[in-house]
Amino acid sequence: MPFDSLHLALAACMFLGAMLYSTVGHGGASSYIALMALFSVPVATMRPTALVLNLIVASLGSIRYARAGLFRWRTLWPFLVGAIPAAFVGGMIHIPPELYRPAMGAVLLFSAARMLWPRELKAEREWHDPPLWLAILAGIGLGLLAGLTGTGGGIFLSPLLLFLAWSAPKPASGVVAVFILANSAAGLAGNLASVGSLPPELPLYVVAVLAGAVVGTTLGIKLPQKWILRALGLVLLVASAKLFGVY
Repeated sequence: MPFDSLHLALAACMFLGAMLYSTVGHGGASSYIALMALFSVPVATMRPTALVLNLIVASLGSIRYARAGLFRWRTLWPFLVGAIPAAFVGGMIHIPPELYRPAMGAVLLFSAARMLWPRELKAEREWHDPPLWLAILAGIGLGLLAGLTGTGGGIFLSPLLLFLAWSAPKPASGVVAVFILANSAAGLAGNLASVGSLPPELPLYVVAVLAGAVVGTTLGIKLPQKWILRALGLVLLVASAKLFGVY
């Protein structure tokens, strides 16, 4: 089907969002939601569309980061144990955005400031696997947030891994990509009826985010570690601004 200039412009913006977010292993759901809001996409369409696009970008990211050796299963699986069922439950719950957006925006703003701060993070020098019980509990909270917000939860997991030195920065991208993939699938399954609201322009958006993810994951694999942290700081800053309603 032919696409009008509005849909093509939205797809171009999604390409840029996918490119930036996939550089640090993220799927970009928060950017897709913000862009769809800017382009006046119906609200009922936003969440399922963002989750589907998240699944696609995270799938590519998972494969590429794993093949590059930037993934550690021991770091990830305890988070998934808690997160997957919680994301499924979160996908079935509706909470007014004004209740969670300011708090989450503040958390992400603090995280972004620390990523962009010139001082070295401990995770850049040394790291250790998270304690199993603590990672499972954290996974429950992260999965619930993922389901509630219609994202994969990566914007919350990345700073947690790095601030607590539970992963080196570059392998964290691979861990987060697989985490987002699992949570997006669980969140979508928890609200399967919403799939009926997917827009006819979805194939165009899929091509756009796939192209963006190819570029972004290539950069994520090749860029020096310090630039990955800077990119993550920018991603968190953009996500925080979105939660605060700046755009």
